Amino acid sequence: MQTPIRVQLCDRILFALILGALACVGFLPTLSIAQVPNPMVMGPIAQPVAPGDPSHNYIFFSSNHDLAGHGYVEEEFFISGTATRYATPNQTNPGPGSTGTVINPGSNNPYTTRLVVRRPADPSKFNGVVLVEWYNVTNGFDAENIWFFGWENIMRSGYVWVGVSAQRVGVAALKAWSPTRYGMLDVTVGGTVTDDSLSYDVYSQAGQALAAPGAVDPLHGLVPTTIIATGESQSAQRLASYANSIQPLANLYDGILALSTLGNRIRTDLGVPFFKVLTESDVVLFNEANVRQASASNFRSWEVAGSSHVDQHLRNSREPLELRDNGTSTEANGLDPAPPTGCTLHPVGTRVPTTFVLASAYDKMVKWIQSGTLPPTAAGIAISSFGPPVVPLRDSLGLAQGGIRLAQMVYPTRINSGVNSGPGACNRWGYSLPIDSATLQQMYPDPLAFFRGVAQVDKANAINGYILPVDMAADMEAAAAGNISGIYDGE
Repeated sequence: MQTPIRVQLCDRILFALILGALACVGFLPTLSIAQVPNPMVMGPIAQPVAPGDPSHNYIFFSSNHDLAGHGYVEEEFFISGTATRYATPNQTNPGPGSTGTVINPGSNNPYTTRLVVRRPADPSKFNGVVLVEWYNVTNGFDAENIWFFGWENIMRSGYVWVGVSAQRVGVAALKAWSPTRYGMLDVTVGGTVTDDSLSYDVYSQAGQALAAPGAVDPLHGLVPTTIIATGESQSAQRLASYANSIQPLANLYDGILALSTLGNRIRTDLGVPFFKVLTESDVVLFNEANVRQASASNFRSWEVAGSSHVDQHLRNSREPLELRDNGTSTEANGLDPAPPTGCTLHPVGTRVPTTFVLASAYDKMVKWIQSGTLPPTAAGIAISSFGPPVVPLRDSLGLAQGGIRLAQMVYPTRINSGVNSGPGACNRWGYSLPIDSATLQQMYPDPLAFFRGVAQVDKANAINGYILPVDMAADMEAAAAGNISGIYDGE
């Protein structure tokens, strides 16, 4: 069994300073030989043109946020190696029988794919934690939805973020988008592998390249203490399978945080922490209500009332990149026009800041891994019928009850629901209807009382561990300005 990253780090220090007096206090496991191969890393790959240039010789979805202003650097690397194909059995009721089985050994499966790294330029600003995001390919190209949900906290907290192109669809899209830049990428062994059975080992090897770099270090000397696997939606589903089938074999990642799994159970004997963060859409539409698991020493699940699988905060980051790099926005197509063409209720995309809860979840995950401090538990969203379909318990305004309730739900100025209707992706976008001013005046005749109520909810959520103090302060500031409905919504 491979030693997790914290022990690998200790081993590396021992090897480097074996003649010195340094002792790796506290880490006692015996040394082990890594089962996960270390791929060859090439890069950083030159980016000779600015994002948006018609040549496409730049990083696909190069971030549109002010990385330099936050003290961050963005680079791209290619990794090459040979990967093992894995089958992932028994994902319905995962347990020991879910451990992956080899389809054929890695020596038969050469691959080349890419990593995108966003890191603090100043090593002293690095918090020691690397978030490795499995790119989401639901729309036919690599989308960094974890980054879109949480980019503010990632940079203010000093995380390194790494995106991994693990799946055929994403790599094929890159090659079509820029044959010059990405033509050498391949995770299909020349088209002979027609599924994503290589993706799990490719993802493991990406983590290995960060944990134990060779000649080319994607982190430029930053030494991580903790590496967390993460992803959203389709990628979260892949990570659930990774946890059940591959992590017990590779034992590479220190923990796994999945945003919006799609009705996936996690094996109870997993050797590292697994943290689910779920939106109202996930609980209701993707059957997470019916696969709930009890909190345990290696498992937590938080459900955020009034939030949607894809929300306005994500939309603000993602759509400009889609328009710049693809010329169209796949998620936006069909969302905004009036019915019957578009979604039934507008505007789509909830304004409940899931980003606050996600930020705290990463913070708690790191403490869980590093010190064994268990994250707080949280009640689930209240369900009136487990269906099908799943029906949440709602109040007179239509707001879901139970779960983690942020101030936007306790003192609403908009009706946020994780479920919408209409064509295509409308259901998972939910909606956020503004409450008219006359009704708001009746609900909150005293602005000071409104502010105090919001502040009380924010403070309670911070004390309970569901949001961070910095986001508590931001929410209070927005409430004081009369703008709690608009925080992080682009309005």
